[in-house]
Amino acid sequence: MAKKANETIEQTTEGQITRRRLLTWLSSFGLFGSAAVSIVSNLVFIKPRATYGQPNRFNIGKPEGFPSGTRITLDQHNVCVVREGDKVCAISTVCTHLGCIVSASETGFACPCHGSRYDQDGTVTGGPAPKALPWYRVTLAPNGELEVDKSEEVPAGTYLNA
Repeated sequence: MAKKANETIEQTTEGQITRRRLLTWLSSFGLFGSAAVSIVSNLVFIKPRATYGQPNRFNIGKPEGFPSGTRITLDQHNVCVVREGDKVCAISTVCTHLGCIVSASETGFACPCHGSRYDQDGTVTGGPAPKALPWYRVTLAPNGELEVDKSEEVPAGTYLNA
């Protein structure tokens, strides 16, 4: 009788999926799925997520590109290149008060955020700025282009004879 009952059960479940088979399939799918997600997340984690800022040393062009008497603001580098005769300098355009970007004006520089004012040389003439705008070293690269090094501040009035 027991043999006949087992045959009857096998015949009825032959075309259907049993609960045991379904649970085995779902468990295997979950296990392999979590393993795949784990491998992908580990590969993403290994890839460096470092973002690098602007370089502190960059070329700004040949001296001939800056005619005498010009003040050219390079917004992408936050510097103002000044050429007076044969002398060239680079002055920061970042306000020393809270780091806003100052704009060049007829009298020097003006901070649009908090009203700091600077003269042509970056010396504070008004507003809340605590100190003058820094000057950066300008050198002549071997390829004949002017190179500004923002990591090296120089005293105000330091020009490169180009």
